Amino acid sequence: MNKIGIGLIGCGTVGSGLIRNLPHANPLLAERLGIQLEIRGIAVRDPSKPRPSLPVQPISDWKIVVADPSVQIILELVGGTDEAFQIAEACLKAHKPLVTANKALLAERGQELIPLAQKSGTPIYFEASVAGGIPVLKALREGLVANQLLGLHGIINGTSNYILSRMVEAGSDFATALQQAKDLGYAEADDRLDVDGIDAAHKASILCLLAYGFLPKFSEIPVEGIRKITAQDVSFARQLGYVIKLLAMVRPIGNEQIEVRVAPTLVPALHPLASVHGAFNAVGLIGNLSGPVQFTGRGAGPDATSSALLADLAEAAKNVRDKSPGPLFPKVDRKARLIAPNDSVGRFYVRIEVEDRPGVLAQVAGIFGSEKIGISSVLQPEGHGAGSVPLVFLLESASVSSLQKAVALIAKLPNTRQPAMIMRVEDLT
Repeated sequence: MNKIGIGLIGCGTVGSGLIRNLPHANPLLAERLGIQLEIRGIAVRDPSKPRPSLPVQPISDWKIVVADPSVQIILELVGGTDEAFQIAEACLKAHKPLVTANKALLAERGQELIPLAQKSGTPIYFEASVAGGIPVLKALREGLVANQLLGLHGIINGTSNYILSRMVEAGSDFATALQQAKDLGYAEADDRLDVDGIDAAHKASILCLLAYGFLPKFSEIPVEGIRKITAQDVSFARQLGYVIKLLAMVRPIGNEQIEVRVAPTLVPALHPLASVHGAFNAVGLIGNLSGPVQFTGRGAGPDATSSALLADLAEAAKNVRDKSPGPLFPKVDRKARLIAPNDSVGRFYVRIEVEDRPGVLAQVAGIFGSEKIGISSVLQPEGHGAGSVPLVFLLESASVSSLQKAVALIAKLPNTRQPAMIMRVEDLT
């Protein structure tokens, strides 16, 4: 039996979950792959903090763990980008494979990390960085390797999906649903990474790297969160036959442009994504040979993340045993670039609060027409009181720049009460 030494750097919720699950996974790994994983070093920021059932005594200096000759693979679970990058760099220089769940490291420092990994010929395994226990990265890297990817989309932040699900199922407003997510441990006290779409954008950039060999500059990815969504929007979307999801989209535009974005999006109520509720994740892929493929499952939590980490550790251990180089980063496409946000084309939901006066609907519709934007549906609810009424439009395909011009003109109308609420619409056919 081949025993492979693991060095664990960081031992919070995810690390503790992995330690708890490793004894149950090892018999399966022995039976299926002829290997066993042994944790031979643990580094944490505070070794004096009580941690039950650790297999070895933790230390504070992660450099000692990386340098330990009995440790053959490093598992980084510290999070963030600065110290995590130092750990990754040290692993690559030591030619020790790195396993990580750190999507921020890959998304924000990947431009530096990828050349280091390619130069050292040392693999980095990161299945757990996207969609928890769903093996979507392995599907991209292996199962769909012969396919040209025509696009992919996903619900890849469980916290936001839980909040939006509560707004649909219980009629909750955003603040109430967010507090429920915090009470259940789905949302952190600082909820910005989840609710403002940053976490999903980290994951979208990694999906883009594997799907198209292009890692976008993270600061250039258009990102919108879900804070502005109201119970009213949820209700209007339902009346129009849609459900609101925080959706990540990655797709090629022409030969050298790629669109990557994260935004609250109306998806058809009959589409499989609309039935992905609570903290679950889902990723849909479209291959030129496979056609549409969808993966659904738990996107977070110590057990789901342990599943992905253990799969990566097992693959890394097998490659160490066999002296195989393992999976290296794909060659990065230097010609590809992100499409300019204003050049993006799509359908949109627009809600405008106006004074309840005759002729206002015609004025607004006329402005959309002047910008050559067609209207497919209109809702004009009654009974909102205070002389104000929402006008809800489902628009035909238009560029973001044309839509912005129209909305700016509508805002100047004397009867407009507040800025327009705008969301994407994706039919996902």
